[in-house]
Amino acid sequence: MRILRREQKRETFRVSEEKPRDQLAQRRENLKKLRMLGVDVYPQRFKRSHTISALAMDHGKRSGEELKEISPETVTSGRVLSIRSFGKANFLVIVGGGESIQVYIRTDSVSERDFSVFRLIDVGDHVGVSGRVFRTRTNELTIWASRFEFLAKCLEPLPEKWHGLTDVETRYRRRYLDLIVNSNARKVFETRSQVLATIRNFLDSRGYLEVETPMMHPIAGGAVARPFTTHHNALGLALYLRVAPELYLKRLVVGGLERVYELNRNFRNEGLSTRHNPEFTMLEFYMAYVDYNDVMDLTEEMLPRVVERVTGSTLVPYGDDEIDFGNYRRLSMVEAIREYWSDPPAPTPQELEDPVRIRDLLEQQEVEIQGEASWGVLLAELFEAVAEPQLVQPTFIFDYPLELSPLAKTKDSDLRFVERFELYAGRFELANAYSELNDPAEQKSRFEEQLQRRAQGDRQAHSMDEDYVRALSYGLPPTGGFGMGIDRLTMLLTDRRSIREVILFPQLRPETGRTANEEGSHAL
Repeated sequence: MRILRREQKRETFRVSEEKPRDQLAQRRENLKKLRMLGVDVYPQRFKRSHTISALAMDHGKRSGEELKEISPETVTSGRVLSIRSFGKANFLVIVGGGESIQVYIRTDSVSERDFSVFRLIDVGDHVGVSGRVFRTRTNELTIWASRFEFLAKCLEPLPEKWHGLTDVETRYRRRYLDLIVNSNARKVFETRSQVLATIRNFLDSRGYLEVETPMMHPIAGGAVARPFTTHHNALGLALYLRVAPELYLKRLVVGGLERVYELNRNFRNEGLSTRHNPEFTMLEFYMAYVDYNDVMDLTEEMLPRVVERVTGSTLVPYGDDEIDFGNYRRLSMVEAIREYWSDPPAPTPQELEDPVRIRDLLEQQEVEIQGEASWGVLLAELFEAVAEPQLVQPTFIFDYPLELSPLAKTKDSDLRFVERFELYAGRFELANAYSELNDPAEQKSRFEEQLQRRAQGDRQAHSMDEDYVRALSYGLPPTGGFGMGIDRLTMLLTDRRSIREVILFPQLRPETGRTANEEGSHAL
């Protein structure tokens, strides 16, 4: 064991000093030499007794004395993180499953062939190791290798001694590389997976049925959004990628499935931003015999459960703020505008009923409205300018203007508004819900109004869906519906500012001067 004291001496990283072109050539030369040794450089399989994660779980808290007493043997595998050599003693760090472990290799503890294989590996290669688990004098959990196997060659040099990628664009374009070198990236997507699993558990335990609805629609419906178009060759039929599953899910409620949900992929042919990706994931659920107040109550129950299960607390840091998912406010859209008005006096409720006055208020906020706009659209624009940037803590904004919500039920007390809420947190919209419109005649009239708006140039206006109106004619019970962006929730729970950070493969503009084929050809 005396050789282990030398770990404090100068370490030698085999490829860290080489130039990129030299690295490429050296890696290919090492691959050639491995083949000359008779090594199957891309073997069919490798049978291991433990994953690296399992080794960390089983032995991570054991002392050196405990490990010496039980002398556990293992067969494991992973990607080479670093290589250090000190004469006869050599060390690797291999990673897998988000954990790492050190490997100790001596010329007198492995076969001559295995040591020759070891001498030809590069950082990034996949290897298999058999041996005994122990702790070094520096208390490092380590495998004393008795057998060493080669599993796959990394032909491309990894970034900067594993310090990670700093170029954001490269991280998004080559997510596989981001996951290799950035442990935080893996944690983000593990969190996302836990969010989905916890939501499923919450809804399943309350009698909801998870369903799947079509992703190609003959009519783009369920949301006010521009769709992607495609074509079915055999049917000679124009189709649209799903902008929302809403109308299909409500058909199921008509059919007697009183509680349904879908964790769905949606596609909207709109702009890119830090909060918008053309392909995104949403939760939508529908519950019969309730209204939007009941859905609000259920949301206040569900989100704290999800957040605490995933993060360990209902208090979540987000930038300079701390968001408390254990407490929620409820404000009407008009109340929110008045409360967050920055320069007193705030406009009166009567002023907010006058579209001319709202235009004046928008000008004060330096918001320009082009062309004609209805009172409801103007009110929503004023809310977005004045209140939305202030909504850090979870806040339900309710009572939306009718013209913004063609699928929601109107309020009995004021027909200008619908029974709808949006949940805001972290200064952006997180969820949208309403009491579903279930009068087929009124729904058809709303669709016709949307068609008029489309004829006037509104490319996001809703289309007519005759079959959905027919479904309502069979009777949709009072129903509350809810939709929440999974990507945005994950942003909040992982303290990320861009939606691209929480989507494994976000949509990106093409790289200038390089085609997709050229991008990968140099590695072959």
